[in-house]
Amino acid sequence: MIIRLKDGSEKEYARSMTVLDIAKDISEGLARNACAGEIDGEVVDLRTPVTGDCALNILTFQDEKGKKAFRHTASHVLAQAVKRLYPDAKLAIGPAIDDGFYYDFDMAPLTREDLDAIEKEMKKVIKENPPIERFELPREEAIAFMKEKDEPYKVELIEDLPEDAVISFYKQGDFTDLCAGPHLMSVKPIKAFKLTASSGAYWRGNENNKMLTRIYGTAYTKKADLEERLKYLEEIKLRDHNRLGREMELFTTVDVIGQGLPLILPKGAKIIQTLQRWIEDLEDNEWGYVRTKTPLMAKSDLYKISGHWDHYKDGMFVLGDEEKDKEVLALRPMTCPFQYYCYKNTQKSYRDLPYRMSETSTLFRNEDSGEMHGLTRVRQFTISEGHLIIRPDQTNEELKNCLNLAQYCLTVLGVQDDVTYRLSKWDPKNKEKYLGDEEYWETTQDAIRNILVEQGVPFVEADGEAAFYGPKIDIQAKNVYGKEDTMITIQLDCAIAENFDMYYIDQNGEKQRPYVIHRTSLGCYERTLAWLIEKYAGKFPTWLCPEQVRVLPISEKFEEYAESVNKELKKNGILSTVDNRSEKIGYKIREARLQKIPYMLVVGAKEQEAGKVSVRSRFAGDEGQKDLKDFIADICEEIRTKAIRKEEITEEK
Repeated sequence: MIIRLKDGSEKEYARSMTVLDIAKDISEGLARNACAGEIDGEVVDLRTPVTGDCALNILTFQDEKGKKAFRHTASHVLAQAVKRLYPDAKLAIGPAIDDGFYYDFDMAPLTREDLDAIEKEMKKVIKENPPIERFELPREEAIAFMKEKDEPYKVELIEDLPEDAVISFYKQGDFTDLCAGPHLMSVKPIKAFKLTASSGAYWRGNENNKMLTRIYGTAYTKKADLEERLKYLEEIKLRDHNRLGREMELFTTVDVIGQGLPLILPKGAKIIQTLQRWIEDLEDNEWGYVRTKTPLMAKSDLYKISGHWDHYKDGMFVLGDEEKDKEVLALRPMTCPFQYYCYKNTQKSYRDLPYRMSETSTLFRNEDSGEMHGLTRVRQFTISEGHLIIRPDQTNEELKNCLNLAQYCLTVLGVQDDVTYRLSKWDPKNKEKYLGDEEYWETTQDAIRNILVEQGVPFVEADGEAAFYGPKIDIQAKNVYGKEDTMITIQLDCAIAENFDMYYIDQNGEKQRPYVIHRTSLGCYERTLAWLIEKYAGKFPTWLCPEQVRVLPISEKFEEYAESVNKELKKNGILSTVDNRSEKIGYKIREARLQKIPYMLVVGAKEQEAGKVSVRSRFAGDEGQKDLKDFIADICEEIRTKAIRKEEITEEK
């Protein structure tokens, strides 16, 4: 048999060999570092026999797929340690994930001390270095095997496997787990690991199922790499918007109000107001949108026309019962069906299109309680929503404009390099979930794909992520913990106009169906605020800061001058305050810096006498004395241009 290696070279063998045997033949060092193999693109165990011609890649910890095999084995070490310490704990699932692994157990919640004890037991397992063996069982024997071990979650998983599935297990000393693999040959290479957290997680991600205990961890081949990762995790905790946003008094939550219903406090409200005003002026004055304001709820009749009642009802807050009440209402999960009636209010001709409608829309979605998180996953939120009613021949140009507007907004916010793009497509295996036939979906997906290619935007494609009425561009960003969220969407819909009898009169006087583009220019304001908190660690660009300048009189003798400075700042639209407390000036400066205020104006005898201010900034520290009018001109220009000044200092000297 001929084996084609990653570097293009070939090896020829007269008999079948395992992946590990071939690795040893290539290099003993490669074999020592091997975590898994990849045969013709399929990741396999090192134990796997190679029986014919193929392309073979030996995966080490330097490869992402190799890392996953390594960390998957670490998750089994975790499960083995838990079963030793908590014999009654029931096993659920334990995959490798980006930067680590987790395992779900049916057991009581754990403390940090519990995790430390489990870590200690994991070290014992690794020191014992039990052999890892893989074996297979027929379905009925596999079910009986796991029933005997009293592992009900594993039994359920086996019962849900396809009839022709290979059911494999991995035995590791006194521990055996249902698992497809691949795994390391032994646990010995796991030299550095850490259990990082424990939380609740619903079985199979369904809130109607039991809440399990999830243990997160990470593992490396070298202690230095682990220490670097743990240091990074500590650093990103300082950027976690859920912690930092509360510390900065931007938002809070209250149990009696409910999950996913944050209170945006004055400082956070000012940031969102600034963003909203910017987007509304941008869309209305520069991008040709008209603005609407529509109801927050509607009768179920509306959602039945749009298709949301059939395709999205579980995600809506429904007010009333169709079997009992004459009229059933629902809070709106999106604005599109309302804006269609704004379009239909007057007859439109082909000359009136594109007709671009925008709205600052408050929406409501019945997210699972287990999904709620800070400002990124909430049940009430506000978005920069818009719908463009277009002629078919305008599709290309208007899709490009929507993409360009979104990219412009990202650039102004300084996050343009922090996003990825996804073409979200339908799932042809579940056609009943969508409007339209296969030809419709292929045509609309091609239209979006062509735009991305034409604009030179790198993107990935994902089946099953489309809206039920059409494909979309999803602009994605990750939070500090690596979880990905959709920030902006642009969706093409060539079907919904029929449902609402939307039309325009063409140049021949005939009625024609328009297309619809659903889009956001900035997306959800709450989620964007969370993103910006983490991006800037709370040190927002000056134009976004809820307090842009703080005037600091050296003593009470200069309060009157400080107030006059503040009055002049406010006359120029600058968000400023005066700190008149009887504190030393050093204390006032330190506190202003801790509150991440961009500029401090210190005023005392010299400044009052000269009519100047001493400028200290978050960016460069002591910037010296300036005429007040010059400082105002500079900061107004910084705010007007939405400049992002580079942070040149990390702490006050």
